[in-house]
Amino acid sequence: MSPEKIENISDTALWVAVYRAMESERPDAHFHDPYARLLAGGKGEDIVKNMPWAKSSAWAMIVRTCVFDELILKVIQRDGVDTILNLAAGLDTRPYRLQLPSSLHWIEVDLPGISNYKEAKLADQKPVCQLERVRLDLSDASGRDALFSRVDASAKKTLVLTEGLLVYLPEPAVIGLAKDLASRRTFQYWLIDIASPVLLKWLNQRFGKTLAAAGVQMQFAPAAGADFFAPYGWEIDEFRPTAIEARRLNRNMPHAWLWQILGIFTSKEQREGFQKVGMALLRRKAS
Repeated sequence: MSPEKIENISDTALWVAVYRAMESERPDAHFHDPYARLLAGGKGEDIVKNMPWAKSSAWAMIVRTCVFDELILKVIQRDGVDTILNLAAGLDTRPYRLQLPSSLHWIEVDLPGISNYKEAKLADQKPVCQLERVRLDLSDASGRDALFSRVDASAKKTLVLTEGLLVYLPEPAVIGLAKDLASRRTFQYWLIDIASPVLLKWLNQRFGKTLAAAGVQMQFAPAAGADFFAPYGWEIDEFRPTAIEARRLNRNMPHAWLWQILGIFTSKEQREGFQKVGMALLRRKAS
């Protein structure tokens, strides 16, 4: 039997689910996702096992998951967010595993295939909050507009999540999404992860061919970092650089000490670029 490969964008969710399982099974785990191994399945395990650099890249996705968990809970508690809109939700299980208010409305949006797969796998599990799944291709402008309008009309304060999504979009699509979200009255916060041009080059050198075979491309990595979104209605509420968070969580990249030494010899532009890689909580600018 030939090794499983990434066949479409939804298969990247299987890949990331393996990372959540790896962290959950550590004795010093920062989070516990009891559903990750089930959702990843044999295909997810095979992807990580056979794709070059996959296993050694787990640290970054684990750090991202930890930080997203922390910031989601922080905004709910600090600002009274009553609605979470998770775009391209993939195999995320936060509505089942986080300590969320039972009254919280959590809306997952993704393609029918991955949504149906997750719903079947978790059929016997009960979410801790009010969970809604929406089957939608986010490139469907009219469908997206209808969804955003409906959520905006029913929510009091919404946090939008795009975890692992933006890097796969062309810049015009990111700009369009940013403007669309900012135009909604109740969409007060937007939690994103963001790459840099230097990191994007590195990622494409390692995973580009594998992803390209499935028609997937990593492409969005603005030099300005999270400041990129300022002209489109968003300001930075909080930024967590991946490298700093990795040290805080003791989930450093393999051979981090060597990269620190090599960093002495890199250009200022490259060093600043890596400092802009991380997770950003954006706040909608007051109109």
